[in-house]
Amino acid sequence: MSTPSLLILAGDGIGPEVMAQVRRVIDWMGDKRGLKFNVSEDLVGGAAYDAHGTPLTDDTMARAQAADAVLLGAVGGPKYDDLDFSVKPERGLLRLRKEMDLYANLRPAQCFDALADASSLKREVVAGLDIMIVRELTSGIYFGEPRGIIDDNEGGRIGINTQRYTTDEIRRVARSAFELARRRNNKVCSMEKANVMESGILWREEVTWVHENEYQDVELSHMYADAGAMQLCRWPKQFDVIVTDNLFGDLLSDAAAMLTGSLGMLPSASLGAPNEQGRPKALYEPVHGSAPDIAGTGKANPIACILSYAMALRYSFDQGDEAARIEAAVEAVLADGARTADLLGPDGGEAVTTGEMGDRILAALDASL
Repeated sequence: MSTPSLLILAGDGIGPEVMAQVRRVIDWMGDKRGLKFNVSEDLVGGAAYDAHGTPLTDDTMARAQAADAVLLGAVGGPKYDDLDFSVKPERGLLRLRKEMDLYANLRPAQCFDALADASSLKREVVAGLDIMIVRELTSGIYFGEPRGIIDDNEGGRIGINTQRYTTDEIRRVARSAFELARRRNNKVCSMEKANVMESGILWREEVTWVHENEYQDVELSHMYADAGAMQLCRWPKQFDVIVTDNLFGDLLSDAAAMLTGSLGMLPSASLGAPNEQGRPKALYEPVHGSAPDIAGTGKANPIACILSYAMALRYSFDQGDEAARIEAAVEAVLADGARTADLLGPDGGEAVTTGEMGDRILAALDASL
């Protein structure tokens, strides 16, 4: 069998710094576990704009389509704020998602026990938290037409965005959620606003259809998205898998992220339809942004990016045991008290740099052998 390929798009801000630590873990897996990849790198976001005048070149897009998985760091920064919307760094990421048809965004919210006190909620509410939010990623209000800003002919302006979903778009992301639930605790909660939005009514009806016709063994519940946000803050451990649309998924997954103590801890996966080998088109990235204010200072937390690589091992390469090895190494390092700047709080801990956190995780991986 040929060696699988990984395309690394480190991007902007802290992206290159955290991705450097991922490269160390990738190399460790190749050297110590015989898990080798053909790794290549390219530009995205502001870095691509600086080099080519576009946030994603056609050549890079083609390389992403051909890769077995893409690892992305972060895009954006204040130096690009005045660019035309069409060439802002974020457009490169949106193009990857759209043209690779990465319709299912997996956002885990897992609270490591050593960080339970770093959450804004009480320890008993978040300790042991392990939920998965499945966000539809290629349709909805972020992509619907018509959109834009127009004159109202009375001296004012009108901003227009269109919330649009089809049966197929809803059913395929629902199937992703049900399949994940079968590998977890067998529960799915679907969230929408069926009380005020026709797209929400369609969402509820189509998720129900998939459940009744294909996944009756999985427990399904429905909840309005605003009530879901409240319940995430009240008692998040009631949830296993949450499936929701693009807009609500964006909001709910960020809210869930902070339950765990830091955005710097959370990975994500964006998956498309499986190919003939059963491997989906896939892009993996940390939830955090480019954090330009700390870029180059050694303060960035590489854990979310490292855990994104672990997700790639699990969902793209059927290496769940090796993914669990990385996750256990991260947990061991945190339990030992190592903290990057974003994790330091009243409970103290040993302040470490980005590279030192990488050192500790590699040492924990060595100890796992």
